[in-house]
Amino acid sequence: MTTRRKFLTTAALAGPAALATPAIAQSTIRWRMQTYAGAALGEHVIKPAIDMFNKIAGDKMQIELFYADQIVPTGELFQALQRGTLDAVQSDDDSMASPTEVTVFGGYFPFASRYSLDVPVLFNQYGLNEIWDAEYSAVGVKHISAGAWDPCHFATKDPINSLADLQGKRVFTFPTAGRFLSQFGVVPVTLPWEDIEVAVQTGELDGIAWSGITEDYTVGWADVTNYFLTNNISGAWAGSFFANMDRWNELPEDLQTLFRVCCDQSHYYRQWWYWGGEANLRVNGTKLQLTTIPDAEWKTVEDAALVFWDEIAAESEVKAKVVEIFKKYNADMQKAGRPYRYT
Repeated sequence: MTTRRKFLTTAALAGPAALATPAIAQSTIRWRMQTYAGAALGEHVIKPAIDMFNKIAGDKMQIELFYADQIVPTGELFQALQRGTLDAVQSDDDSMASPTEVTVFGGYFPFASRYSLDVPVLFNQYGLNEIWDAEYSAVGVKHISAGAWDPCHFATKDPINSLADLQGKRVFTFPTAGRFLSQFGVVPVTLPWEDIEVAVQTGELDGIAWSGITEDYTVGWADVTNYFLTNNISGAWAGSFFANMDRWNELPEDLQTLFRVCCDQSHYYRQWWYWGGEANLRVNGTKLQLTTIPDAEWKTVEDAALVFWDEIAAESEVKAKVVEIFKKYNADMQKAGRPYRYT
């Protein structure tokens, strides 16, 4: 055992700098976090928030950020988080194959939202936070915060002017969105995120239903597709920040609070970055030609979504509860009228 006298003697000989540096390095909490997004998209949807966290946390804590598939494939994010390979994750429930009853509602659940602000209201005012917290706590994962991304549109090589044009189109999309769209002839294809651009170029994919127009331009998909369908199957992608439960509980309260604040800053950044970007690129973008399926025909898709909701609700009590919240929320927005709903 090192005695107090021996320690003081060693300290005097070594000097303060020699003692201070190892102490700081050893005491700094270090996390590894992976996002669903590739590097180009990650520059916007996650990196500013993590840079902010690291700057404020300083020697107390540092988060090393990894992009799509850098440590594990996106479909294995949940497993890696649960077993502690990753300390934190940014993803939707659907993409990371979460084994919870709410997984199907992550990403793009058809027509659950019309605008990006619908998502945080659903979570913070209509009870989704409590449901997500219970579901993830039961499997050893901390659900920290949910927020909205962009709406879901088709970007394709050939024009889409009617539902018939969707027949046989091989499309990269989310699991639940693909399940829903398959009834209209869409062939859902799952590939690593970074392979999508090449897959469109080689003809392995006919298009993408994974984002809005902002991402199409940001990540390079607008360079390999020609058309953008203005109809969307959801007004906003719903995604979350998650942490390994043990790692989260080990954090002191001030660092938990700081992480939540930086998550909220990330949600806010995406609200205006996507909202402004979607409009700007439709009006001023030069790479994609806009097409539209007439409203009367598109109503077929909207009506099919309500049938799909009931099919999902029949699968479990939790799913039924979430679907009931969606129905209540959308009915309230419809009754509220402008600017919440126009039709």
